[in-house]
Amino acid sequence: MEILYNIITATVISGSLSIILVVAEYFFANYGDCKITVNDKKELVVKGGGNLLNALAENKIFIPSACGGRGSCGFCKVKALDGAGPVLPTEKPYLSAKELNNNVRLSCQIKVRQDIKIEIPEELFNIKKFKAKVIEVIDYTYDIKGITFQLLDPDTVDFKAGQYMQLETPKYEKSKQVISRAYSISSIPDNKNALQFIIRRVPDGLCTTWVHDYLKMGDIVNLVGPFGDFYIRDTDTDIIYVAGGSGKAPIKSMVEHAAKYQNPRKMTYFFGARAMKDLYLTEEFQEYEKTMPDFTYVPVLSSPDPEDDWKGKTGFIPPYFKDYIRDPLKTEAYLCGSPGMIAAVEKELTKLGVPNDKIYFDSF
Repeated sequence: MEILYNIITATVISGSLSIILVVAEYFFANYGDCKITVNDKKELVVKGGGNLLNALAENKIFIPSACGGRGSCGFCKVKALDGAGPVLPTEKPYLSAKELNNNVRLSCQIKVRQDIKIEIPEELFNIKKFKAKVIEVIDYTYDIKGITFQLLDPDTVDFKAGQYMQLETPKYEKSKQVISRAYSISSIPDNKNALQFIIRRVPDGLCTTWVHDYLKMGDIVNLVGPFGDFYIRDTDTDIIYVAGGSGKAPIKSMVEHAAKYQNPRKMTYFFGARAMKDLYLTEEFQEYEKTMPDFTYVPVLSSPDPEDDWKGKTGFIPPYFKDYIRDPLKTEAYLCGSPGMIAAVEKELTKLGVPNDKIYFDSF
């Protein structure tokens, strides 16, 4: 009992001190105005105390962030030259040894408490925030929607098939703050006035709950982007696509764009789903097989329901690779899905001889 009492006492004291520190910083820490120098050519003056990611966004410099600044995606990397403070334990899992040696940091984890100097890729200066209106909502499955937004201001955007945007949700009853999440663009780059996204409901997900239960026709939202280096490389090698669920979004953009311009490369798209109720846009991709002679669509069900009467391929996708890959050394792979799926597929592709530097992925 004495040991238990000591543990409880220590926990209470530790918790109380943490609360006191948070309250003290909130009420008494006054960092004043701080200067952020970006690439030695742009200076921003911001109110100290917030994180670097938000401070930059408030000044229309948008750093990629799939998780909306929660420190769980590792996308919002910048090179911190001075004033960023020590690397936090929350950053280290997302930074390689080389990045740590080169002063790469997660901008969402850096508190602006003094003047800071950073470097970012020049192309990020071209990222914009767009106002857009919902003009179409499609129920693809019981948990996947297609949402199309008409761009209002600016009213056009340039992007590459496979890139993504960040969607901002407003405050609503399940979220007391504005949050943003990254979603791949599923429409093609030729349509510069509107963007479609394919969004799957995540149980208790603040953004997907808002999209599925609250977002409606005519609503005005903010989009930020485009971001990402997940796009088809300009080569003549064969292509293997692998995705499941809402991972179909960037692949849809890529394949639709390739079909429009009659890309002659051999392409095979493996789409993984649990049962037939999880399949969607099947007829559209089968139509691409007719218009592109070297395109093949291969849906694979892991656990089809008895009533599905499924005659297609079942189980895991990788065992089927050998039937479609002609020459591993002349093959590129584009993978979109969970980190676990991507790791498993990447492992099997490299076993077959597909070069690791020709395997591209978008993990979410």
